[in-house]
Amino acid sequence: MDTDYKSRTRRKNEDKALQRLGEELVALPFSQLETMGLPDELLTAIEFARRIRSHGARRRQLQYIGVLMRHIDPQPIENALDRIRSGNLRE
Repeated sequence: MDTDYKSRTRRKNEDKALQRLGEELVALPFSQLETMGLPDELLTAIEFARRIRSHGARRRQLQYIGVLMRHIDPQPIENALDRIRSGNLRE
């Protein structure tokens, strides 16, 4: 039996979580994104998502950002976002 098995629902929920994380990254200023050490391809996709005004195209771009985030470890990004949020709460 494969111990790394994930149900389809679990995989979809994880993908949606990565997409929500990507949405948070799109909302951040570029200066904060640079400090996170994100891959260039992800930074380019985030910048492109900021310029898109069409709802459907923006949704597809956010899905693409989620796909890119599957290939990197999201934990350092989540930690950086937590630090940013806690800093914003103190201000």
